[in-house]
Amino acid sequence: MGFFDFMTEDIAIDLGTANTLIIHNDKVVIDSPSIVARDRISGKIIAVGKEANMMQGKTHENIKTIRPLKDGVIADFDASEKMISMFIKSIPALKKRMFTPALRMVVCIPSGITEVEMRAVKESCERVNGKEVYLIHEPMAAAIGIGIDIMQPKGNMIVDIGGGTTEIAVIALGGIVCDKSVKIAGDVFTNDIVYYMRTQHNLFVGESTAEKIKIQIGASIEDLETPPEDMSVQGRDLLTGKPKQVEVSYREIAKALDKSIQRIEDAVMETLSQTPPELAADIYNTGIYLAGGGSMLRGLDKRISQKTDLPVYIAEDPLRAVVRGTGMALKNLNKFKSILIK
Repeated sequence: MGFFDFMTEDIAIDLGTANTLIIHNDKVVIDSPSIVARDRISGKIIAVGKEANMMQGKTHENIKTIRPLKDGVIADFDASEKMISMFIKSIPALKKRMFTPALRMVVCIPSGITEVEMRAVKESCERVNGKEVYLIHEPMAAAIGIGIDIMQPKGNMIVDIGGGTTEIAVIALGGIVCDKSVKIAGDVFTNDIVYYMRTQHNLFVGESTAEKIKIQIGASIEDLETPPEDMSVQGRDLLTGKPKQVEVSYREIAKALDKSIQRIEDAVMETLSQTPPELAADIYNTGIYLAGGGSMLRGLDKRISQKTDLPVYIAEDPLRAVVRGTGMALKNLNKFKSILIK
């Protein structure tokens, strides 16, 4: 095993609908949008990650941008495999190697995923030279990343709002006691904003612009203590067909997102109502932890707190909580053997 050990590299991957993150040697080495650009004629992948992201919505007919993951699961097997492979090849420390080393990987998957979808993730990883591939459920990884000791006989509630899915889970004794996965998350928020701009302002904006609006002035309640400045948004006027600019305030975005956030609240309430009483008692004391990019929506913690009457905490660096947890699981494989899916 000695020689083989020297040939093996450990990597942890958070394969997300919106962003893919990779940890190697305890460092986040890849943090890129999960998107590839393919040349339609040759079928070759011409760009991946940030580069491909800049092309989104600006392509001509010979280039197609693809997001290989939809709702947290692999939708385009070929593109996802190429994407993972290109990300791994661009890890600085592995570039120096003459040939691709064998990889030991831990990859996180949504908790509401089917056997078939699970196998797709596994096979994708095996085809990029993954010799040992372990899978871990996202809320589990998020909990480890937040710094919760998940092996304790104590209940903790995690709400992980990603790009494609929102994962809600109550965790105790190193297992998920009750969970719910809803397909309302960052992507839906973005589409809500596109729809709102169209119906309220007669302005047609692209997905990338809507995403920018969400990040810059996105909010989930209409009275924030420290409101962001209004934002100028450019797009196409649906009436005249001319490009135009409008001013948008965070209050409008809160209105636009209200319905979707309500559905996330409902899912949280439903999960709480299925929680065994002893764990509910724990959660009353520990509160709810938010992770994932969606948790950065202004005022969301306050809103969920008002709905549930529980304290709500946002993980530090919520975008990386899941990959951090995945990395810790990889480092302490023996400790977390029981929660990893081989």
